[in-house]
Amino acid sequence: MTAAAPLVSVVIPVFNAAVTLEGTVASVQAQGLTDWEALLIDDGSTDASPAIVARLAAADPRLRPLCSAGQEGAGPARNLGIAAARGRFIAFLDADDRWHPRKLELQLAAMQAAGLPFSCTAYERVDAASGARRVVGVPARASRGDLLKTNTVACSTAIYDRAHFGPRAMPALRRRQDFALWLDLLRDTPAVLGLPLILMTYREHPASLSAAKGRAARDTWTLYRQALGLPLPQAAWYFGHYALRGVLRHRLPGLARRLGWLQDAQPPAEAA
Repeated sequence: MTAAAPLVSVVIPVFNAAVTLEGTVASVQAQGLTDWEALLIDDGSTDASPAIVARLAAADPRLRPLCSAGQEGAGPARNLGIAAARGRFIAFLDADDRWHPRKLELQLAAMQAAGLPFSCTAYERVDAASGARRVVGVPARASRGDLLKTNTVACSTAIYDRAHFGPRAMPALRRRQDFALWLDLLRDTPAVLGLPLILMTYREHPASLSAAKGRAARDTWTLYRQALGLPLPQAAWYFGHYALRGVLRHRLPGLARRLGWLQDAQPPAEAA
């Protein structure tokens, strides 16, 4: 007899995540909403990650281990999980991030109340070295045009409804494949819903921050011009917004907040 399909499929790509993986999985297992499966896709890890995945899956049948062809990148690993998923809702979580215990419960309830099939939440960035914390809010709603100006959807907060969108996968891009998927989803819904609740914790590695910012800018430009095929003037217009908003959010947060480019969020305790 085939088990009933879960409500939510959580897609977790895993690559050399032995240090953080158990905490990440524990944050899924701690969810108040228990009707889920988690697909743990190992992408050619060379540390203890495969052994950890096997041990965790043996103890909890809701955890489903999968393997990619090996070091293909997060996008293809996520797509392997999406293809194997049985749930109506697809949620994403990276192997070094963690969810608040009511994340799924609150987010799905908000999606139902708003009548929107795609959502994200506010989150907290934690410096892995110093422990310093910074809250990142989200707009209540963001259209495709809004997202082209700046991506406000953090991958580990995103959920979409397959009953509305049908089969969807991340484009074959080495980077920014999640951003490209959000833009694809927003062709078929007017907006992504943003919850002002801090329901995810993102681990930030300070040694790579400067390089990551420069790389993100290059990857965003490549997405505009090559993946989306935007004409040069249109790509430059959106990229100008992306660059300006990024500078203001980090250098002049007060001005960014007055312009509506920086949102506040409630701490997890207020969601309890």
